[in-house]
Amino acid sequence: MPIYHKLGSFPPKRHTIFEKPNGGLYYEQLFGTEGFHGHASLLYHVHRPTQVKEIIKSYSVEPNIAIGKNIKSLLLKGFELKPNEDFLESRKPMLVNKDCTIGLAAPQKSLTNYFYKNADADEMIFIHKGKGKLRTMMGNITFEYGDYLIIPRGMIYQIEFDSSASEQAKQTSDNRLFYVESFSPFYTPKRYKNESGQHLEHSPFCERDFKLPTELETHDEKGEFLIKIKKEGMMHEVVYATHPFDVIGWDGYNFPYGFSIHDFEPITGRVHQPPPVHQTFETATFVVCSFVPRLYDYHPKAIPAPYNHSNIDSDEVLYYVAGDFMSRNNIEQGHITLHPKGIPHGPAPGAMERSIGHTETQELAVMVDTFRPLMVTEEAMGLDDGDYYKSWVE
Repeated sequence: MPIYHKLGSFPPKRHTIFEKPNGGLYYEQLFGTEGFHGHASLLYHVHRPTQVKEIIKSYSVEPNIAIGKNIKSLLLKGFELKPNEDFLESRKPMLVNKDCTIGLAAPQKSLTNYFYKNADADEMIFIHKGKGKLRTMMGNITFEYGDYLIIPRGMIYQIEFDSSASEQAKQTSDNRLFYVESFSPFYTPKRYKNESGQHLEHSPFCERDFKLPTELETHDEKGEFLIKIKKEGMMHEVVYATHPFDVIGWDGYNFPYGFSIHDFEPITGRVHQPPPVHQTFETATFVVCSFVPRLYDYHPKAIPAPYNHSNIDSDEVLYYVAGDFMSRNNIEQGHITLHPKGIPHGPAPGAMERSIGHTETQELAVMVDTFRPLMVTEEAMGLDDGDYYKSWVE
């Protein structure tokens, strides 16, 4: 995260003695990226953050690949993914490459009976349905419909979903998540920022839009605390000797945060604007864009629908959230389309003509463009409509 933030108590000078009120010392931890070069924070723990009592078991969570080298455009009916009570078991990878995993989840219950850490990848979780609280070792963030949650790799966290009275009676709730695991960090686009990292006036959002961690939990507890750690395609169940949320304070630039898609201010023009104007996040290997309600192009002869374009350098993934996505036909909430590199794509038959004269759109969607081709998982093929690649035939 390219801004400074702090919570709780910490010493005036880093790497110096920080005494507990009743004797003893707090334990400093550098939580950093890219060795000692990237964004980092300094955390101060009540107990040593290194106390592993036992490794219970390890097992593979590698996705099963159905199509390794794909040229076929796909439409996945995301809301047909069956819910699962367990948070991690509900997460199903749809599209993967060496740089990222794109998936869906429909967890029915909160993640409260264990802790989770992704040791390999930063996570972006988009909240399509549900609201609640992301609880982390660096503080908590409340979330709701339309929020992106950015969780740095190595972050220990839990998620609590709010439930209605009827859902509480059933002990389940209806939550729908779209997520991306990235093996390189998420940043906001460089062109939105000056040399110091501050967002510029032309940026479609700024620092005051971010949901920063608050409500730092500090648990001084010993015992047995189960943490599931994902690393190199394996899930390791590890028992810690102390509560992982024992941080008394921290400061720095590496921490979880939230951003609402509803706070993205669209950039418009007299003629159709290309997808980069919708860019929200970037990594070294893909970009994330937010399509939000906006005024259409205002040239008197403008065609609001996107022009046909060739996918030469990237695979394009669109996750449809709400509204009428004017460039496509028969698109519903929760659908995912994949337009693979190698063949052009564009508006569905009739969509270009239908768009002429319209002045605004209420669409809401998340796009992920990857620079490497994506492989398709068996889970994804179970949601595939089968005929989408032929939808441009008149």
